[in-house]
Amino acid sequence: MPKPFVFRLLERTGPVSVGNVWGESGVTGYIAVCNAPSCGWSAEYSGYAAACIAARNHRCRVRTN
Repeated sequence: MPKPFVFRLLERTGPVSVGNVWGESGVTGYIAVCNAPSCGWSAEYSGYAAACIAARNHRCRVRTN
C-alpha cells in the first residue's frame, strides 16, 4: 500500500505557502504553492532555500478580461 501524500506547512510568504512533503516513494522534498484564487502555481524543489526563494519571487499573473 503506497504512503499518502503529506504536506506540512513550514513558512508562508504572502499568498504562497512553503511546505515539507513526503511522496509515495518516501523521498522528502519541498513545495511552494500559491493560494491565490485562480492562480494555480506550484513548484517542487529538493532544497528548502530554493523553495523559499521561489515563494518570495512569485508573482501571480494578472488576467485582463
